[in-house]
Amino acid sequence: MKNFIIIGGGIVGLATAYAIKKASPESSILILEKEKEAASHQTGRNSGVIHSGVYYKPGSKKAELTTRGCKRMMRFCREFDISYEQCGKVIVATDQRELSYLDTLAERGIENGLNIRKISKEELKELEPHVNGIAALHVPEAGIVSYKKVAEALVEELTRLGVEIIFNQEVVSINTDIRQCYIGTRNSNFESDYVINCGGLHSDTLASEAGVEIEHRIVPFRGEYYELTEERRHLVKNLIYPVPNPSFPFLGVHFTRMIDGSIHAGPNAVLSLKREGYSKFSFDAADAWQSLSYPGLWKLAGQHWKEGFRELYRSFSKEEFVKSLQKLIPEVRAEDLVPSPAGVRAQALNPDGSLVDDFLIKYKGRSIHVCNAPSPAATASLEIGDRIAGYVMEHKSTKILSA
Repeated sequence: MKNFIIIGGGIVGLATAYAIKKASPESSILILEKEKEAASHQTGRNSGVIHSGVYYKPGSKKAELTTRGCKRMMRFCREFDISYEQCGKVIVATDQRELSYLDTLAERGIENGLNIRKISKEELKELEPHVNGIAALHVPEAGIVSYKKVAEALVEELTRLGVEIIFNQEVVSINTDIRQCYIGTRNSNFESDYVINCGGLHSDTLASEAGVEIEHRIVPFRGEYYELTEERRHLVKNLIYPVPNPSFPFLGVHFTRMIDGSIHAGPNAVLSLKREGYSKFSFDAADAWQSLSYPGLWKLAGQHWKEGFRELYRSFSKEEFVKSLQKLIPEVRAEDLVPSPAGVRAQALNPDGSLVDDFLIKYKGRSIHVCNAPSPAATASLEIGDRIAGYVMEHKSTKILSA
């Protein structure tokens, strides 16, 4: 029997195991991952941005853990010789209506401790010569990395520290009592003192299986990307983002220089009818029913149907996708873009149609559940792991975690 079983071998699960092992070297830890390798889903399919924390409400867990996590992730990369770059980003206003929210973001970034500054059109041209904008924020703290490489380094270090990782183990049942936890997979059974659910796209169903009362539901949104052809990569120097629409819960399409030098453009945000549905036509009847039968999804759709229709149209119309990108870089043409792998965001949605805006961790008995950890969770992963480890160490002597 193990002291801890962690469900999920994405970056949050791996970082949590790393934090617990550092805090309690004598602890025995087992990670159960349903795929054949770590970081197969959100971790391995995201944009690779080391986020600064500029967007998040001051005082929130996202703001706190992301601003600290940004620096922490870069230190981890230096320690384990992982390629990264603190390249900075610009958030670009393309018309007068966006200037007031640009100022709001600047105030928020400063309150979150960032060295952010508003720059003029001329200064923007010096940083990103091909960008169309009337003003921008320059956020020097932002960076890029391959989170797949970070996950690989964590797996190697965890193995060295004696943490056991078993792949091809999809968890189907979680039961706990006053003494221990019982975890069933499709082909094995395991026992532990504590269980930590870092199941990402399946975190809500796992939490429910463990008896946790949750109002939200994970509704998967697919983000589709294009990639600039090699001869057009010169159009983008680093990270170029639009001013987000404050009434719409996604950031909008942007340009991201990846650590391998490629340039990704996107994502949009469309409902996926499969939790791990990476193509337009991915479908799973059970997953689709869980989303489509949830009142919160229909309330979200009612609130944002115009934006949602545009996102869906952009999914099937390359021309429309290109128009969105041309707001930032007018020189981009359809022939400059080739399709790139999509990702799926594990977004928790409330019954009233609002997104769960912050990281959400729930505790019940001997179980801990990371119930909402979409972007920027990769950036904040080491800090999220420390937060969970600190809680466990504080309450471990009681044998029962408080609710």
